[in-house]
Amino acid sequence: MNSAETIERVPIHTDADGVVRVAGTRVTLDTIVGAFDAGATAEEIAQQYSSVPLADVYSVITYYLRHKPEVCSYLKRRDKQADEVRAEVERRFPSSGLRERLLARRQ
Repeated sequence: MNSAETIERVPIHTDADGVVRVAGTRVTLDTIVGAFDAGATAEEIAQQYSSVPLADVYSVITYYLRHKPEVCSYLKRRDKQADEVRAEVERRFPSSGLRERLLARRQ
């Protein structure tokens, strides 16, 4: 049996906003990793996100497991950015009195 080394690219890319996505889809690395960490199998993830082929799900999971410190660092940065955006939205559009404002519009 011959030993053959095959090099395949991980099907991920970083978009213009710095978000890592599965190539050819809008599915983020965060989504795949989050589902995997929550206990979903590659098959379940591929079924849930039908735009991502099963082989790509396996490839992304493999990349995550082989580069866990870097991926975790990226995910922490994304969480921090999400918190900052959430805080800015809440600052600009406070939810206090929202129910009353909506009911007032109705009348």
